[in-house]
Amino acid sequence: MEPNADISLSIEQGLEAKKPASSTRSYEDAKEAVRTILIWLGEDPTREGLLDTPDRVARAWSEYCQGYKLDPNTLLQTCFSEINGYVDPVCMRDIEFVSHCEHHMAPITGFADVSYVPNGKVVGISKLARVVDCFAKRLQTQERLTASIGKCIDENLQPLGVAVRVKAFHSCMSNRGVNKKSSHLTTTFFTGVFKTEAQFKYDFLNG
Repeated sequence: MEPNADISLSIEQGLEAKKPASSTRSYEDAKEAVRTILIWLGEDPTREGLLDTPDRVARAWSEYCQGYKLDPNTLLQTCFSEINGYVDPVCMRDIEFVSHCEHHMAPITGFADVSYVPNGKVVGISKLARVVDCFAKRLQTQERLTASIGKCIDENLQPLGVAVRVKAFHSCMSNRGVNKKSSHLTTTFFTGVFKTEAQFKYDFLNG
């Protein structure tokens, strides 16, 4: 055996151990994890009020994160080309969403504004809200959430431009840490005419 072979093997085994094993995890594993947390907190998971808590929590998180089971690209496959030459921005504002911070798994609540300039086709307006929800219902950072929404619309509709603005409150800083309850975070994403034409960006941000 080469001198460093045992070291290399040890590293490979360590890396293998760190790989997520989501495909082997079951619903019972999730409930057991909740029981472990309850015990760690100093609770008794066998008392009446907590008997069904592991099941409730597992079902709740399955709902909170159902975006992992969805492909946002499929939401934008049905488009309409009979738009009579319409080339002005299509904008949907105040799309309410609830997400969860990937750092503390704490709620992120807010609103998204989404706009695009058609390039010969439009999509049903409910699909824009569904795209927001699809990405929001995953563990997220707000920056990645904003970019993911914008890139999905840009790649699938191939419009003349896309604009996304997200304003959200983060429980990880309002209910713990610095405890700034009234502070919100704003993030934006622009492509095409929203980057090159100042008027398009101004109208989106001030509309």
